[in-house]
Formats: sequence, C-alpha cells, structure tokens
Amino acid sequence: MEKSFKSEIELLHLGKGQTFHGEGILAITKALLQSGVSYVGGYQGAPVSHLLDVMVQSSAYMAELGVHVEACSNEASAAAMLGASIHYPVRGAVTWKSIVGTNVAADALSNLSSPGVKGGAMIVVGEDYGEGASVIQERTHAFALKSTMLMLDPRPDLANMVHMVEHGFRLSETSSMPAILELRIRTCHVRGSFECKDNISPAISTRQLLEHPAEFDYSRLAHPPVTFRHEKLKVEQRIPAARAYITEHKLNEEFHGARDDVGVIVQGGLYNSLVRALQQYGLADAFGQAQIPILVLNVTYPLVPEEIAGFCLGKRSVLMLEEGQPDFIEQDVLTMLRRRDINTPVHGKDMVATSGEYTVEAIAGGIEKYCERYLPDVDVGRGKAWRAGNASRRDEVAAAMAKALPPRPPAFCVGCPERPVFSALKLAQHDAGPVHIAADIGCHAFSTFEPFSFGHSILGYGMSLASRAGVSPMMNRRVLAVMGDGGFWHNGLLTGVQSALFNGDDAVLVIFKNGYTSATGTQEIISTPDEATRQGAALKNESLVDRNRTIENTLKGLGVKWMRTVHTYHVDKVRKVFDEAFSTDFDGLKVIVAEGECQLERQRRVRPWITGLLRAGKRVERVRYGVDEDVCTGDHACIRLSGCPTLTLKDNPDPLKVDPVATVIDGCVGCGLCGENAHAATLCPSFYRAEVVRNPKLHERLMGALRAGVLRWLQPV
Repeated sequence: MEKSFKSEIELLHLGKGQTFHGEGILAITKALLQSGVSYVGGYQGAPVSHLLDVMVQSSAYMAELGVHVEACSNEASAAAMLGASIHYPVRGAVTWKSIVGTNVAADALSNLSSPGVKGGAMIVVGEDYGEGASVIQERTHAFALKSTMLMLDPRPDLANMVHMVEHGFRLSETSSMPAILELRIRTCHVRGSFECKDNISPAISTRQLLEHPAEFDYSRLAHPPVTFRHEKLKVEQRIPAARAYITEHKLNEEFHGARDDVGVIVQGGLYNSLVRALQQYGLADAFGQAQIPILVLNVTYPLVPEEIAGFCLGKRSVLMLEEGQPDFIEQDVLTMLRRRDINTPVHGKDMVATSGEYTVEAIAGGIEKYCERYLPDVDVGRGKAWRAGNASRRDEVAAAMAKALPPRPPAFCVGCPERPVFSALKLAQHDAGPVHIAADIGCHAFSTFEPFSFGHSILGYGMSLASRAGVSPMMNRRVLAVMGDGGFWHNGLLTGVQSALFNGDDAVLVIFKNGYTSATGTQEIISTPDEATRQGAALKNESLVDRNRTIENTLKGLGVKWMRTVHTYHVDKVRKVFDEAFSTDFDGLKVIVAEGECQLERQRRVRPWITGLLRAGKRVERVRYGVDEDVCTGDHACIRLSGCPTLTLKDNPDPLKVDPVATVIDGCVGCGLCGENAHAATLCPSFYRAEVVRNPKLHERLMGALRAGVLRWLQPV
C-alpha cells in the first residue's frame, strides 16, 4: 500500500501524561493498545480502515509490544481469530465495515458467542449507515440481539470512547460475552483529545508465549449437546453479569436537566447530534448543557431494566431516539416499563423519522413535535426557522447547480484500467447480443452507471459468479460475471469458481487484476506485485505488468481449462477475447483475467519519481491525448463508449456547425483509452497522441524550433 500513515503511527507511541489529539478511529486504535490487546485482525473498509492500516504499517512497534496483527482475507477469517479468546485469557480485537462485513462473519460470530469467551473479545464495526453509506441500509444491532453479544455505542467524545474500549474488554471478560463496538461514520471521524495511558504489553503475546495448550473442554465447543446449555447460560448468567457490571461502573450516563418532568433516552453515538438539535430550540447551550434530562446508552445491549425504570419513573413522557429500523431498543424499553407497571408515555418512531440516518435536522423535527405536545412554553419558532432556512438553502444550491453545472454521476477514476474492459464489452455485445451481467462489489461496480449501465445484480463481495448460477441454465446466451482480484480472494474463489467447476457450469468470468483491493484504500493482497516489480515499472515509466501469476496459477490448479490474460487498455484485443468467450464451443467455465494496475497506485508511484527527475533537470516525457476539432464529426460516440471525465465537450469553433466537439481537458493521465476506443470501434480519426517533453535535449530544442518555423511557413496568417 502506497499511502503512508507515519503521523498516525506516532500517536500510538504516546504514554502517560501525554495528550492525544486526533480523530475517533485512531483514538480507538490507541485504546486497544492501552487495554493490553494481544492480537488484532480485520478486513479493510471505510469507516474503520485506518485502524487496521495503521497497525499493519506499525508492525515494528506492534512486535515490540508483542501484539500480533493480521490482515485477514475476509471478515469471516477475522472473526475466527477471536476463537483464541475462548480458552485463553488473551484479549483480541477485530474490525470491519458493517453490516456487509458482519454478514460475512456471521457463522464464526455465532459459534463464538455460544461457548462464550474467557479473554476479552471485541469487534470494532464501522456502522456504514445513513446519508454517507456505501452499503445496504441495515443495522448491526439485530445481530447482537440474536447472538447475545454486547453492543457498545459510545458517546462521540474521545475520552469516553477510550473509556468504553477499556471497559468493553472487562465487560466481555466478566460476562463471557463478545462485545461489538459500533462506530458510526461521524464517530470515526470526530476530532478531539484525551489524556493517554501507557500501552500495555500483554501477559500472553508473541513475546510471552504459552507453554502448553488449554486442556480439552467439550463445553467450550459450539457443538450439540452443549449448545443447549450455552443458551441457558446466556440468559441465566451472562446477561445478569453484564447488567451488574454496567450498573456498577456507570457505563451508561445520565445528564440532569432543569425540566425533570420529561426526558430523552438516546443511543450514545447520537448524543452530539441530539445536543445540537436541542440548541436550535433553546433547550441546550453551546457547552452541551441541556435543560432536558438525557440518558445516554453507551451500552445498547443488554439494557439494564432498573436504569430505564429509574429514569422514566415520575416523568410525564420520554422521547426515545433510536436510529434505523426495526425499533429494537424502543420496544425493549416499553416492555421493561410495562412489566413494572410504569405507564410513562414513550415516544420514538411516532415523532422522529421511522428510517434513515438521524442527522441533526431529523432529530430536530422530532424535538419540535415533542415540544409542541409536552413543552408548549418552548418557542419552537426559532427551530422551525432554522430547519426552513436549511431546506431553502439546499433548494437554492440545487437550482443554481442545475443551471451552472452539468450532471456529474459517479464514475471510474481518470485512467482507471477497468473502464476499457467495459468499453470492449459494449462493443462485444454488438456481435453477441445483450448478455446477463452479474456485477460485484468493488470499483468495477461503477459500470452500473452511465455510459455503461451494466449489471443485473450485486449480491455480495466476490459473489458475482455464484449469483449467476440460477440464471445460466435458463439463459439462451452465456452469462457474464464480473469481479475484482480483491473480491476473488475475499469470497469469489470458493463460492464462485469452485462451485462453477464442480457443477460444470458454462459461464464467463472476468477478473480485474489491478493489484490491490482498490475500493477499500488500495491495500495489498496476495497477488499484489512485489516492490521490485513496482519500482522497475516506475524507473521505466511504464504500466505495470504483473509477473506474479498467483491468480492464474490458482485457477489452473483448481482445474480451469479455458483462461485468457489480457491487458485492459488494449480494447480491440479485449473485445476479441469477449467474442471468443461468448461464441466458443468449449462447454465450461471461461475465465478472462484483465490485467491493468490501479491508476491511483500508479500515479502515487510515478509522480514522485517524475518530480525528482524534474528537480534534477533531467528529461521527462509524458504522453497526452487530444482531439483535432477540425476532424471531429460531433456525434460523440467516443464519449458514450468511454465515460472518461477528461473527455468532454466544447463549443464547435466552426461557425457553420452547431454540434459541440469532443475535447480532452486537463487531468488526462495519458492512458490512451480514447484512441484505443476510436480504433476498436472504427470511429472518426480525430484523436491524436502527443509527447510533451520537459527539460528537452539540445537537439530536441533545435528540432522543435525548425518544426515550428516550417509550420508557420505552411500556415501563413
């Protein structure tokens, strides 16, 4: 991985008496070390990627502490690491993006929570939910409920977040329950400070090895008949132990207010947004002191009935703020109150949005309705005006942008090596006809947007080939599945390739081999080219060609008989391979490995090298492409076939023509796709290739002057 986390790594070294200043996810990372964690694993994915990336890059310091760090192939393998805490008093933490990651890890987590843990086990999940989410809109809370796992949702204050990590391990050990630490996007990136403690070298670690394995204990296995006993232990021992710890250490916080006849119960992660919403109605000051009592649930499962009852007793009503659906906490609160014959009205989804992210505005809408019913003396006009002003400004900005700016749908990066494959596929379908395309998670999912609009389903990371299994037998044409090399190693190899080979399926699979799990931050994988290969490509200023044939060798070993490796930028060759795959008499799985390095990684490698050459006064040649506006016909087929952001339109310079012409704007990285498309599709010959030379040699300067003179002579004014 090219991105450096040097400054973040330095923060992990802070000790007692020093102050940490930074963002939430790094504070969590520091808290793990202060808690004496023995092992850390996970699978990358926003918003918690920094946790694993920082620890992987600080391997020397982790080794010094004795902490084992492992970048796992998927979330299931990460969750399985926590099995170390079943028998041994070692603390472990794993991380991934949820809910998609939790779904992948579900089997291991269920089998972990059944026998319970001896050492603290924590799953740090990035709850990618709401306005900025990149995944399906579901909550992790349901998983904690069904598997009886602790659910921590810390108030977004760095000191409190660190506090909850430290207590989370102790709570896990006290109750034998694995703990899920839920971090929303805003929580991960909230900034602040806290007073550090010294990092703890764990008693059992890579530096302090275990002498003997644990004795065999059948009751620690997730296997019948002991699983029936586990279910009883969850209810009779683990939940009561967890509730006792939560109460004793006051993990949930109660903030008192002058209006003590009403109250708000809120998930910890929503506290900051709640206070900001209360400010709009004059019910909280700039320092967060609210007039309405607030019960902050830093632990959302299990709830403590005595805490809920004590807070609600004697109040005219309580507002429950729970983000998303279903309203698990609200139902639990109502049940606890009714069983104690406490009839305090509890409002939640009837006043606040029933679904979606609880932004400040969404919460403010609920506060407004609540005040109108229970606090008539509060002037809600100020809050209404604030909300109306926000809505008006959004409308004005949207109207202004609609007039001034063209639509800008999501798209591949400039020079992305995956774009030319979809251009070739578009051309191939002119010959073979439309095909069913099973899409996948990754950068290549941008093909679902214009100008390609490819993809009939996305069922999970690496699941594309498996998801077409029900379609292939009923389709007249061959079905195409698309996945990246990250998805291939994550899940695609076993769930897709192995299954297709076992069942003798006649399908086509294209694997994008760009060298990294690019969509999650360009982390390295088993098929990432080694450093020598990458440096060699940089020195020659050429596109990386991977000589590490890990994917191809793996496919051959599994028994794939039909396989082609192509360079993605050679559009015509890729088109011909697609034509062959769709029309060949070979009956079985056909795999196309489309090789082309992630452009972001290439630029991160090449740009510093070029900068160094320029500073040294050495000759540097860069390729640029352009459009001859006198030749361009203005039908824009090149744009419809490419979708490159740097290939756009400008007014036609010919006053007799009204159609705009194509043009290549600044930002072009010289990948050559526009020219390749023009050749493969037999488009107009308006594209030209230019070599831009900086710090040219003397003979090049002389030749350039001569050429310029000749052109001036041939084109008199």
